[in-house]
Amino acid sequence: MLTAKSSTKRIKSEEVKIWLPKLTKYERARIIGARALQIAMGAPILVDFSSIQEKDPVKIAMKELELGVLPITVRRKLPSGHYQDIPLKWLL
Repeated sequence: MLTAKSSTKRIKSEEVKIWLPKLTKYERARIIGARALQIAMGAPILVDFSSIQEKDPVKIAMKELELGVLPITVRRKLPSGHYQDIPLKWLL
């Protein structure tokens, strides 16, 4: 039986070491899409619902991202196998 050993190494730091310290458009789209799906499936909304005129899950997810209330971590990887887990609040 063949087993593949993972050669990934985590970068532990209190600051963003991989790429820029802001969300890329691809990370933003993925976060909004994933959160909109969660809301559509019945997940609790993390912002004051009365302040939102739209009932669209995508609009609600965008508002949550804008306010920085999502407890999400972004994993950024390098081709060498190194990666860093970055809290969303650091990237906003």
